[in-house]
Amino acid sequence: MIRKESEAERFFYGLKNHFLDMGLENLKGFMKMLGNPQDKVKVIHVAGTNGKGSVSSFIATILTEAGFKTGRYHSPAVFEKREIIAIDGKSISEEEFAVQVELMKPAIEAANQEERLPTIFELETALAYQYFAYSQCDFAVIECGMGGLTDATNLTNATILSVLTSVSMDHTAWLGNTLEEIARCKAGIIKRNIPVVVIEQDSQVMQVVSQVAEKQGSHVITVKKDNIKILESTLKKQRFVYRSTFDLQEYEIQMPGRVQTENGAEAVEAVCELIRQGYVIEESAVKQGLLKSVLQGRFQVIQNKNPMIIIDGAHNPGAAFRLRENITLLLKGYHIIFIMGIFADKDYEKVVEITCDLADNIYTIKAEGKRALDAKILAECIRRHGKDACPAESISCALELAVSRAQELTAKTQRKSAVICFGSFSFLKYIKNIVEDRRK
Repeated sequence: MIRKESEAERFFYGLKNHFLDMGLENLKGFMKMLGNPQDKVKVIHVAGTNGKGSVSSFIATILTEAGFKTGRYHSPAVFEKREIIAIDGKSISEEEFAVQVELMKPAIEAANQEERLPTIFELETALAYQYFAYSQCDFAVIECGMGGLTDATNLTNATILSVLTSVSMDHTAWLGNTLEEIARCKAGIIKRNIPVVVIEQDSQVMQVVSQVAEKQGSHVITVKKDNIKILESTLKKQRFVYRSTFDLQEYEIQMPGRVQTENGAEAVEAVCELIRQGYVIEESAVKQGLLKSVLQGRFQVIQNKNPMIIIDGAHNPGAAFRLRENITLLLKGYHIIFIMGIFADKDYEKVVEITCDLADNIYTIKAEGKRALDAKILAECIRRHGKDACPAESISCALELAVSRAQELTAKTQRKSAVICFGSFSFLKYIKNIVEDRRK
């Protein structure tokens, strides 16, 4: 028996010899051994390049506020592994994780014996679906990994609503070399006769969504950005009005940045569709759900005093544009210090091009994981774009240098400073831990 989380985690994440089939056939067999839990909970399925996490969080929190037991599965984990699987905003506990792994063990051992063991992401997805079914959730808000059509999350036959967020160029080695190819992959979550909510965006993406939806006989609900009007935008809160397909309402959210008002509006429209399907969700639950929803690592202020320290998972060009927008709108007059770390398989050249001119100083680090780009290579890339950069020996060293430099600049000019850490989610937890340890 696996009784402790440490043992369960060691077993689960220590599994080797995973089978990669670039499709869903192998995982289908594995899920069948588990009793197909992915078909036992009503699913709101969310795909896109950027904004998936925010939209999923908004929808899940609204449903919880409305009194529904709501599971949520998302990625990547920012601070700890179990946070990606939650019910009503509470991460799966150590004990619950161990129980679910124990239930999966026969299927894992059988797949291992046949050399058909699913990948870690597939196993995490299977565990999430199993946990939500086991816990008898009313809904599961499921966020795709990087794709859609062949994503592990797309095995479900219980989708009641598909949601497509902003689509842009990312994961080109896996999803396609053009925006149209990537959009077609993301639109693969659209199920026959199941409505889809999509945020207004590039015409190529909208055309693909329209084509796929027409083929599937699915109704498309478009969130028009002109129907969103921002009333107030600060680092602590935002107020906006949105004219949905129902009516015009004012909403308030904690998440900073213009893009979060768009994500909030898309969540509202998704809920409107659920109401049309007959689910009872009061307007008060919508407003409270939006207000209470928080998401780690999205332009998140982890230190308010000077210098302000912000962490953000801007790891692709689309997210980099949004980061630039937030800095420009919310940090006017601040000295800006960057700490950058990014994966080598990302379009880091474009991310640098979009952001680097905003910074007074830039420190580079090697992000966590095998895919991490060397700090010196990233610094060289930044220099090619006309900005000096200093590669740091470690994350803690980079933070120390950045904070010291920010304090120097503030002392000279009396202007506030902000240290912004971004490029990959993988190192953000280390930044936060260092800041919290120093505070203690």
